Amino acid sequence: MKKTLLILLTISWLAPLVAQPTINLKYYLPQNIQYDTKIPTPKSVLGYEVGEWHVSHDQLVYYMRAIAQASDRVVLEEYARSHENRPLLILKITSPENHQNLEQIRQKHLELCDPAKAGGVNTDDMPVVVWSGHSIHGNEPSGSNAAILEAYYWAAAQGDAVNKVLDNTVILLDPCFNPDGLHRFATWANMHKSKNLVTDPASREFNEVFPRGRTNHYWFDLNRDWLPVQHPESQGRIKKFQEWRPNILTDHHEMGTNASYFFQPGIPARTNPLTPQMNQDLTAEIAKFHGKALDKIGSLYFTKEGFDDYYYGKGSTYPDIQGSIGILFEQASSRGHAQQSIHGVLRFPFTIRNQFTTAMSTVEAANALRKKLLDYQKNFHKNAPKGKTYVFGSNDKGRTYQLVKMMQQHKIEVHQAASDVTIQGQKIKKENAYVVPAGQAQSRLISGMFQVQTEYKDSLFYDVSAWTIPYAFGVPFQEGGSKGAKLEEVKFPTGKMKWAIGGQHNEVAYVFRWSNYYAPRALYRLQKKGIKTKVVTENFTFNVEGNSETFSYGSILVPVGVQKMSKNALFKEMEAITQQDGVDVYVLHKGLADKGRDLGSSSIRALHRPKVMVLAGQGVTSYDVGEVWHLLDTRYDMPVTIVDKYRFSRVNLAKYNVIVMVNGRYNDIDDDTQKIKNWVRKGGTLITIKGANRWAKNVGLASLKYVKKQPVKPIVHPYVTRRNRRGAQRIGGAIFEANIDITHPIGYGYERDKIPVFRNHELFVNKSISPYATPVYYTKTPLLSGYISKPNLKYLQNTASVIISKRGRGVVVSMLDNPNFRAFWYGTNKLFANAMFFGHIIGW
Repeated sequence: MKKTLLILLTISWLAPLVAQPTINLKYYLPQNIQYDTKIPTPKSVLGYEVGEWHVSHDQLVYYMRAIAQASDRVVLEEYARSHENRPLLILKITSPENHQNLEQIRQKHLELCDPAKAGGVNTDDMPVVVWSGHSIHGNEPSGSNAAILEAYYWAAAQGDAVNKVLDNTVILLDPCFNPDGLHRFATWANMHKSKNLVTDPASREFNEVFPRGRTNHYWFDLNRDWLPVQHPESQGRIKKFQEWRPNILTDHHEMGTNASYFFQPGIPARTNPLTPQMNQDLTAEIAKFHGKALDKIGSLYFTKEGFDDYYYGKGSTYPDIQGSIGILFEQASSRGHAQQSIHGVLRFPFTIRNQFTTAMSTVEAANALRKKLLDYQKNFHKNAPKGKTYVFGSNDKGRTYQLVKMMQQHKIEVHQAASDVTIQGQKIKKENAYVVPAGQAQSRLISGMFQVQTEYKDSLFYDVSAWTIPYAFGVPFQEGGSKGAKLEEVKFPTGKMKWAIGGQHNEVAYVFRWSNYYAPRALYRLQKKGIKTKVVTENFTFNVEGNSETFSYGSILVPVGVQKMSKNALFKEMEAITQQDGVDVYVLHKGLADKGRDLGSSSIRALHRPKVMVLAGQGVTSYDVGEVWHLLDTRYDMPVTIVDKYRFSRVNLAKYNVIVMVNGRYNDIDDDTQKIKNWVRKGGTLITIKGANRWAKNVGLASLKYVKKQPVKPIVHPYVTRRNRRGAQRIGGAIFEANIDITHPIGYGYERDKIPVFRNHELFVNKSISPYATPVYYTKTPLLSGYISKPNLKYLQNTASVIISKRGRGVVVSMLDNPNFRAFWYGTNKLFANAMFFGHIIGW
């Protein structure tokens, strides 16, 4: 009997592997209407039914172009190219009549977002605009595969009801937010598909190797880039969003295999306070349409838990601060073609059908609530609060340029300052200072970008609790300021050649300051061409064009007499970096300084060209590796070798002078510890970030001492509160103030002795016993913006952010916090650059 029962149980588990339902368009599409036979079906173009295989991005593009060519309801537009040069597409879908006047419809719609015009707009007969967006995470593919069905349905479906919807709606179908990630994952899933589908979660099909398909080319999570807009995919998308300002934007995702289906509203207590309640009310009304549609096909779902509407850098939340309704969908993921779950076998076609169903219910809701949505958008801007005026600026033109550029991408009006200003004690000339005036259309978004908040209704966050943009860029800001001329377009700043008195035709040396954001790129450009460079470790002063110019810690000196190239060739190279990197280059005519150290002083140290390796692979945070790769490759024009840990033992370390270990686990290279120690002692610079410091400490490479935490007193809490109480002790992402020693090589290029630092972990380390080994440490009252529990705030006070450990002729730079977070923390990138370029000169 027991044997029979075991056989029956085994058969019941295996049955889903054998009994595979017939997948065709009838499985997905409404069957009570006719479909135009002139419109190509997915199978007729792709060669398979939707859901039989994972669509690759090139196939997706091919089908969308076929649909646009065949239908007078669809116009296809390419709005950007990914890092891997794949096109990002938008399909503008509406009635043929609307297409005849689409530009006028768009312009009229934009009047709803203009406070000066919104009040006069009659919304009675205006079409509603819906942006249907999919798969910003490449290994969450059900959305992009559902987009194929959406395109076919709207092009082919016939009848008065369909025509009415198209008359009243402009659908912006974005079939794939992340082409590179989707293509990477589709390749993985398809290459591991068996003829007889395997549903065992242990199968390789469901377990991608590093770095997985979630991210874009540089391994960034594009769903955190809507506000920072650091990648071409995001930049193109935000430009298109601002051109249309849709009433609803949907963002189709996937989650764990054992879940069901989520749609917003999210957790009410975790809605950003700048988001109007009406936004949440409308989201709840739209949710009823999703629930009804999913009930009809028997799919389980949930709302108001697990996800929030707080960080404005996500696709489902970015619209909320601009009069639109952002909606997140999360489908339990098959992560392949069919996988066993607690609900039975979860099949890829089932996940696609759910996504298609809610995409359709979104359009249904938009039509039913058309006037209410349009009037909400109209009143959102008509009654927008005036907001505050902010002034910001920095002597670092590079960082300030990037900040202004980012704001303009969001259609924020920026003006030059009317006069010189003093911001947080720093004097800034008017040409380097900018004003964001109050009373403009994006007043709420501006508040969201400049928002400083330290008190919250809820202590749990799905993402970061703070992102105050000027802090991230390391640009001082404050309320107030008098505006000058409006900036129509910000241009990359160029530098100048400046001559010391008597310097013309008698060049002894060139010097440029390290404070410019792009100074590392300029330095590497010179080093790559074999030009000998030095760094200033003690100040000197020259008279330049009638002004007394002091060149402080970190300034880069290029002596003329020791170079292999001719004076004329060297001059051209120095002139080039003023144009390409925006640095001012000063031409010195003598070695004897007016004040301070002379140019032949031993305090001006010779530099080596960085040759960088980054360790990667399973157990390492791919985001953090990608951030280093992106910074060096796209910002500094530096090559970087990324080595998987399993190959590390076979790599010749003599080829590198900098090794970077980002957050992650490194126990699998313990056998190579001595190899790394020997390399450091011979003069190598090892940079360890966040969790990598645990490994460095454990193997004796880094001298770190953890903060001793107070023992927790026994206490009893209700079981149901366990997750919230644990979560409340996490630092999910907040901004803190740190002291920085600007005379230390790690602090070179900074002009103020305090900087904002981003932290999202709970590793607290005491300052070093060496008085020169803690160049960056938290202040006594460090919290600038974001959430941190009171016990953690106490532990953080006066602790280290960067610690130096000398080992022979080399050095270990322990960075407790990630200086390259999500590519928009421009303000701390220089800490990382300093470790690379100047680590080898650190000593005491």
